Amino acid sequence: MPVPDVMFCAQQIHVPPELPDIMKQFTKAAIRTQPRDVLQWSYGYFYALSNGEPLPVKDRVEMPVATQKNDTGLTPGLLKILHKQLSEKGTVDIAELQKKWKNLCLPMQQLHNLLRLDEFVEGVEWIKFFALACSALGGSLLSSMKHACGILTNDPDGGAARIPYDTFAFIYSYLAGLDEEIPEEEVETFLKALKEASLVYTHHRRMSRGHHSFY
Repeated sequence: MPVPDVMFCAQQIHVPPELPDIMKQFTKAAIRTQPRDVLQWSYGYFYALSNGEPLPVKDRVEMPVATQKNDTGLTPGLLKILHKQLSEKGTVDIAELQKKWKNLCLPMQQLHNLLRLDEFVEGVEWIKFFALACSALGGSLLSSMKHACGILTNDPDGGAARIPYDTFAFIYSYLAGLDEEIPEEEVETFLKALKEASLVYTHHRRMSRGHHSFY
């Protein structure tokens, strides 16, 4: 038998009061993030929302790079999302990384290619994977470090993009160690000079603050 049509009046339909705001925020997030697969991304969005996790949402819309002929999948904005979601864990389970990666509609083959660059046996050390992902974005060590600083910095957009020296040194040393053409002595010399420069800069800023506070 066919299911009879059921008529509802406005008084019978209950709309949760928080639903309009949830849908508004969801729509704005989708517009900023521009996911390839809206359904897959939506699953990740509401899963994260229901569990109080960082949402898979970009800070802003990313404009395509004019010189980039092919879609490489991963972007700085998407890597920043992954960093927010996974960095606090330190070591990430591969299955969880695959899930977050999939929910951002990124190609799984790209993830597998990155994981092959190191021997991740008992989970994935996030800072190393982050460095490898930056190298996929950059293509060169210098460009990779620019991406890393741009994602990790607390400076406002257009600022110096500063990050802690120890973090910079670890990522730089790790990526340089994967490049057989970069001598270890060259890496040590560069980091030593950088550390000395950062100490001078820090000392100068402290002196400047003291000078201004005196007046």
